[in-house]
Amino acid sequence: MESEITPEKRDRKVKNVIPIFKKKPSDKKKEEEKGEGKKNFPVRVIAVTSGKGGVGKTSVVANLAYALAKMNKKILVLDADLSLANLDVSLGIVPRFNLHHVFLGEKRLSDIIVTGPGGMKIIPASSGVQELSELNEEQRLNFMEEIDLFDEEVDMLLIDTGAGISSNVMYFNAVAQDIIVVTSPEPTALTDAYALMKVMSLKYQEKNFKLLVNSVKSGKEAKEIFQNLSSAAEKFLPHLSIDYLGYILFDQKISLAIRQQRTVLDIYPNAQASKCFCTLAEKVSELFLTVPPQKGNIKFFWRDLLANARR
Repeated sequence: MESEITPEKRDRKVKNVIPIFKKKPSDKKKEEEKGEGKKNFPVRVIAVTSGKGGVGKTSVVANLAYALAKMNKKILVLDADLSLANLDVSLGIVPRFNLHHVFLGEKRLSDIIVTGPGGMKIIPASSGVQELSELNEEQRLNFMEEIDLFDEEVDMLLIDTGAGISSNVMYFNAVAQDIIVVTSPEPTALTDAYALMKVMSLKYQEKNFKLLVNSVKSGKEAKEIFQNLSSAAEKFLPHLSIDYLGYILFDQKISLAIRQQRTVLDIYPNAQASKCFCTLAEKVSELFLTVPPQKGNIKFFWRDLLANARR
């Protein structure tokens, strides 16, 4: 039988906890006053992922975020891709801080957010993503307190996950409300996309996915790729549901934009690929009308993420 925790014991226990981020009394008072009038804004959490690298996933995230921001959506992007092609690099942004500094208690979440093209907001994650599974209980509690103080109004959180089926990729896919799987016509890309959905289904009980086919020659080719993947899923994973989200045409303008560290929508708005991204943004924005968010706000996203990282 557990012994009763008296107020004296509780006070001693609290005093022994050393906060990661040392706050001045005046700062704490300001935070409390700020928190009293804070609202919890509904947010749609969407993971953009892929079975393998090289399919243009980060480019899709950047252009989708840009298009949504231009539609007056308040977009927050979490760069959770640990590969060399990070989102901030592709957009020519050099953030001074990232999630690592938040976990250390050196910076607030609001301090590390940077503004990208079109008005999108970006959370640079860097190696901080790997630390999610290594945080001790005290660090987790302190981080959750930091999330409570986060009052940025957001309509949609886009997560640029890493490629493949590593645990870090799975964490983000598991807690997102929607999972967009980006693939390309390459046979290895299709095989890996199927493998990712299979692992998510069998290990994380995720049944619903949205497929985006990148770098295709035509809409007809994209539709055939979707039908082939869908048929394979129906045969071997009958409980799986794959929705066709659309396609992005192969366009040299994308490569030119990447070299200039810009989005293709920004500098080549009339390009074929740009029109595809606009269509994609319209479809993604319709998610608000068809399936309402289930998890509420940013706080619940991070709580679920931390819970999954501990497994």
